[in-house]
Amino acid sequence: MLGRLLGWGVAQDATRMNALGAVLQECKQAFWLAAILTAVVEILSIAPVLYMMNMYDRVLVSRSEVTLVSLTALIMGMYGFWSALEWLRTRLMVRISMRLDWDLAAATFDAAFRRQVGRKKIDVHQMLGDLLLVRQFLTGQSILALMSAPFAALFILIAAFFHFYLALFVLVASALLVGASVMTQRVTTPVLRQANDAKAEANRLAAQSLQVSETALALGMQQAVRKRWYQKHQGFLGLQAHASEAAGTMGGVSGFLQKAFPSLQLALGVMLAIEGLITAGMVIASTVLISKALAPIQKLLMTWPELVSARQSFERLETMLLEDEIHQDRVTLPAPTGDLVVERLVGVPPGMQKPVVEGISLSMNPGEVTAIIGPSASGKSSLVRLLVGIWKPAGGTVRLDGANVFDWMRSDLGRAIGYVPQDVAFFEGTVADNIARMGEVDDAKVIAAAQLAGMHETILAFPNGYETPIGETGHVLTGGQKQRLAIARAVYGEPKFMVMDEPNAALDEASERALVEMIKTLKAKGSTILFTTHRPQLLSAADNVLVLTQGRQAGYGPVKTMLEAAKMKVQAASQAQNNMTVAV
Repeated sequence: MLGRLLGWGVAQDATRMNALGAVLQECKQAFWLAAILTAVVEILSIAPVLYMMNMYDRVLVSRSEVTLVSLTALIMGMYGFWSALEWLRTRLMVRISMRLDWDLAAATFDAAFRRQVGRKKIDVHQMLGDLLLVRQFLTGQSILALMSAPFAALFILIAAFFHFYLALFVLVASALLVGASVMTQRVTTPVLRQANDAKAEANRLAAQSLQVSETALALGMQQAVRKRWYQKHQGFLGLQAHASEAAGTMGGVSGFLQKAFPSLQLALGVMLAIEGLITAGMVIASTVLISKALAPIQKLLMTWPELVSARQSFERLETMLLEDEIHQDRVTLPAPTGDLVVERLVGVPPGMQKPVVEGISLSMNPGEVTAIIGPSASGKSSLVRLLVGIWKPAGGTVRLDGANVFDWMRSDLGRAIGYVPQDVAFFEGTVADNIARMGEVDDAKVIAAAQLAGMHETILAFPNGYETPIGETGHVLTGGQKQRLAIARAVYGEPKFMVMDEPNAALDEASERALVEMIKTLKAKGSTILFTTHRPQLLSAADNVLVLTQGRQAGYGPVKTMLEAAKMKVQAASQAQNNMTVAV
């Protein structure tokens, strides 16, 4: 595990290395330097043992004050050098910690963000917490204990110079503690993994419940929602208690061994001294040696849950970043002009198997407007998500200026398109921040977008105008204000490609007329626009109509032609009904 965490087991092929592996590979030399400093520190830790032994065996016997002062001055100098190395190692580990966070925090957030969009079960807080756990493990006491563990052999070798039995005792004691550690790992790791997963699921469900807290409170759903969360929470507590009990059982064995070994070693040393095989100073020194040899193992036993959590966090981060490789290293393309081609498009919602959109084909030139209509659950919103690249097509393509929409760099494509979702939400920030898409606010563009959406006068009436805070804790907006503000955000910078999902669902008649005028204005400026609607008023602004029925394309063509065809179908159905009535 240590090799994988330090990047030693990461594939050397750069094309296959995720962000986590790449950063650890770059930090490998720093970890080696930390290991070298740890080796020097461990060697220096022998000095107090030798000092103590000489105090008992030489200074007390010879009563030489010169020897006492000389040895004391020497050990003080070594303590100073020892402390300086530890200070240097601490600073090095802090630098490694900051490097890991600087290089991985953004990649982790982006990967978690995209997984959330992909509707995969994920707790974003947990993923960022995973990064923190890995960072703390790789730069904390646990990793230093692992680096120090091999030097137990050095202390065993020194004990062998005193007497073979002392070395054998230290070796057996170390083996028993390692065995207890391995048994603890085998017993507790699976249960801890399940407990951590259950905790993440309970936290995700709690966060999801809070997002709909207003509706839940109004409809009296609070107790039912709490019950669902509490069932998950109880499952987590049960697993955690089981893991704690198992760890406690093994910990009792380890605790007994840790308490017994120093006394047993002292008894062995005194027995050897009684037999005249070692000196009194060696008895004291050997007591310190066994403590030094067992200290790293004891630290690992104490921090074992942290090590297990760090390993699980590392694996989750590694898996997530590997899955996210598709979003990396893409070529930056020029801003689109609005030339859209959709060919045999098939859409499957993330996590599902059955297509909800199938066989959609259409083409649009810059400056054209298409209305997407159809009954509820006909696939309109799913098609919208495919058109803007939120979902990856299961078949077919969506090409904007010849490039696959899903393969664009999202930061490039997002700035160049306009998108109005059916469920409107805003980020914590001012009105201007949200219209400017949380980027640098260009006052002229923000005001122009608000005016184009017919929202300028309404915004000026807000408590602080464009500086009014909105979001979960900000100024409360009506449904119509939310929708118009979302439209203003979509038209910020007058994008050449716009997709809107039910943009008039919450608008009154005046706002709907303003929306029609906005579409016509953008069309005149060469923007390609698609929108879904259940209301006929917006059709006056469209050139073409795409009709969906049960996720399939039932028709596509000019508005007038499609409306006449629909009218003829209604008349034919009505005539058939009349004929049946006469026959009866």
